[in-house]
Amino acid sequence: MRQAVFLDRDGTINEDCGYLGDPKQVRILPGVTEALTLLKEHRWLLVVVSNQSGIGRGYYGKDDLRAVREVIEMQLSAQGLTLDGAYFCPHAPDEKCACRKPEPGLLLQAADDLDIDLKRSWMIGDKFSDVEAGKRAGCRAVLVDTNQIAGAQQDVPANVVLKPDLLSAARYILDA
Repeated sequence: MRQAVFLDRDGTINEDCGYLGDPKQVRILPGVTEALTLLKEHRWLLVVVSNQSGIGRGYYGKDDLRAVREVIEMQLSAQGLTLDGAYFCPHAPDEKCACRKPEPGLLLQAADDLDIDLKRSWMIGDKFSDVEAGKRAGCRAVLVDTNQIAGAQQDVPANVVLKPDLLSAARYILDA
């Protein structure tokens, strides 16, 4: 079985502009390509797991989501990077599905599809629901504070690793 780093998308890989359905709004965050390159060099699978309730809320469709994903993948590819998988929950919060983080459904599906050992894997995201999904799936987790929300709230649980960005999180994982 292989080890993976599961990555939230908006606020972790790219700027979180709220309900990203327009590929022209994609902006990869600083340090992301360096972080992903480091992880790839150490043989980690890179798997995006992202809530996309904008679909369930009717703000954009699956074709828009696909176009955004293609732009992100194209920008990463230009830096020599490829993702090993991408899983999205299209449901609105009130649908109570098993795939919307903090539920672990996306991670469990990816682990099954890609032969991933969840106990050797990590989840990185910018929201507590990301960290919780990782922990529920059996992974270790890192919260990145790219929007300076968690640090400002000062309610980060003692057992949550907090880093300022994806590059710091990747370095932490490689040193763990």
